[in-house]
Amino acid sequence: TLTLDPFAEEKATEVVVAEEPKEELDDSMLSEEEKAMVASFSEQIDLTNSTMILQYGAGTQKKMADFSETALENVKTKDLGEIGGLLTSVVTELKAFDEEESKGFLGIFKKTSNKLESMKAKYAKAESNVNEICEVLEGHQVQLLKDVAVLDKMYELNLTYYKELTMYILAGKKKLQEVRSTELKQLVEKAAMTGLAEDAQAAKDLDDMCNRFEKKIHDLELTRAISMQTAPQIRMVQSNDTIMVEKIQSTVVNTI
Repeated sequence: TLTLDPFAEEKATEVVVAEEPKEELDDSMLSEEEKAMVASFSEQIDLTNSTMILQYGAGTQKKMADFSETALENVKTKDLGEIGGLLTSVVTELKAFDEEESKGFLGIFKKTSNKLESMKAKYAKAESNVNEICEVLEGHQVQLLKDVAVLDKMYELNLTYYKELTMYILAGKKKLQEVRSTELKQLVEKAAMTGLAEDAQAAKDLDDMCNRFEKKIHDLELTRAISMQTAPQIRMVQSNDTIMVEKIQSTVVNTI
């Protein structure tokens, strides 16, 4: 194809920036100091830096991933079924002794002077079994109380990551709005006015970077959603531990 204007196609490629309603950024959960930090951090963001866009908020995302693994391990290593089994064993042991005791007293008037000694032996055996189970239960109780305290710290840490991600998102959105309404708009107007291919390409490059950064912010929002879901899960595990501690206390203090 012969042409006198080899760059006609490039000139025709114009970047059109749609006028979007300005998004209201919700920073109500932040203190005044944190809001100022977001504003200051937003000014340092450079959307022409590809490496910065790739690494933006990645540190907090990694911390959140490691934290999720730790939380999962905390749940996996807990065997509440064993504790439930021990509690059942205590009741079974005591119930069995009650039945034996009842039979013993019925037969004590019939014959044999060995009945009393037999009862003492059975009592000693039941007492030994129950004491062993109680020792194990009390060990579990101590561990569960430690876990409850650890889960409190985990909840606070998760809240810190949630707030940190929120600050990254707010700073990023603030910068994105600013660039699209100023620099990008000016480049688009310049390209339309000059008709030069290099001006059109400069506008397109910045628009592409804005779109990539917007996707990165969306990725951070997904990570923050995981953090939001983790909070009630931590509380649920903590509640289960607390209920089990109460059951152990009730068994040791009241049932026995």
